[in-house]
Amino acid sequence: MRRLDPQSLGEHLDRLYRAAWALSGSREDAEDLVQDTFARVLARPRHIRGESDLAYLMQVLRNTFLTSRRTAGRRPRIAATLDDFEFADPRRGSRPEDAVATNEVFDAIADLDEPFRLALIAVDIVGLSYREAGKALDTPEATVTTRLYRARQQVMHTLSPPEPAEPQAPPASDPVDRPALTGGPGGPPTGREGSDP
Repeated sequence: MRRLDPQSLGEHLDRLYRAAWALSGSREDAEDLVQDTFARVLARPRHIRGESDLAYLMQVLRNTFLTSRRTAGRRPRIAATLDDFEFADPRRGSRPEDAVATNEVFDAIADLDEPFRLALIAVDIVGLSYREAGKALDTPEATVTTRLYRARQQVMHTLSPPEPAEPQAPPASDPVDRPALTGGPGGPPTGREGSDP
């Protein structure tokens, strides 16, 4: 057993922020969630048993998210505030297509059912091994593997463009509508009209 070094928290900030964004589906909520997680960790000394700091922090982040969601569910919401609207991030102005793609990916992850979302966040976003993710999520390693596979499939399905519809052959025309091939009225000339006998 060892004590978590508070000085090491900054090393994991970026991964935890991405994990929080995927959990909450909002950049602003992600910032609040990471801040609440750090406040909870720093409130008292933390001792870790045989797991990485990142795995432990992911577990605290998850528990903080679940607690905040339960609390928010009990609190009535009266009206929209400025916090409900997302403002443009000036840091993204140079590559707007990257910002759009990132938002689409995080939206797709946020729409996953919670067990699949947590597995994907732990492994693909935070970078935990399957074993560390299993410990952080209190789930068997094999279950993490299965959930991760399904989560990746769902995200890819959500982000893949719809397949174009196959072109349909034009309907066969009715033989009655076709012009006569003999020299009758409306048909092509037979070569006899206007020729000498």
